[in-house]
Amino acid sequence: MQNHSAHTDHSEHTAEPGRTAHTAHADHSGHHPGTVGWRTAAQATLHCLTGCAIGEVLGMVIGTAFGWGNTATMVLAIALAFFFGYTLTLRSIRKAGVDFRTAFRVALAADTLSIAVMELIDNGLIALWPGAMDATLADALFWGTLTLSLAVAFAVTTPVNKWMIGRGKGHAVVHQYHH
Repeated sequence: MQNHSAHTDHSEHTAEPGRTAHTAHADHSGHHPGTVGWRTAAQATLHCLTGCAIGEVLGMVIGTAFGWGNTATMVLAIALAFFFGYTLTLRSIRKAGVDFRTAFRVALAADTLSIAVMELIDNGLIALWPGAMDATLADALFWGTLTLSLAVAFAVTTPVNKWMIGRGKGHAVVHQYHH
């Protein structure tokens, strides 16, 4: 859900009366509602993929190191994927000078659906791939399945992000903070 109270009116920075900096930025960067490009969607998805991959690998390493079972390790990996996905967005928004509470809300709005889709596809593929759940960090099957599952998750999540950004949701909420 987009938080309208998080939007700041920067109309004094635009050439046309009544236009906000966000609107001008959208026009300049190709983020017109409904006409978002695949490149923008792919960049948003790559951002999501980075956080997910960090969380997935770290969760698998921790779970394996502690000798946890598949379910506990997967739950940790998913939790860490969300944590790192949100943290990367939060960090970029905070760099723009936004207070923590607002930045946190924007990160939730920007990333929740994207990370959820990515994690569903990624972990679903790993769970369904024969032997992947029992592969260890030293197995080529582990790394091959993880790589394939993240690639498939990226391919499935990119159209989701394109759809959300085109409607002013998801990473479109973050773009107003990139100057």
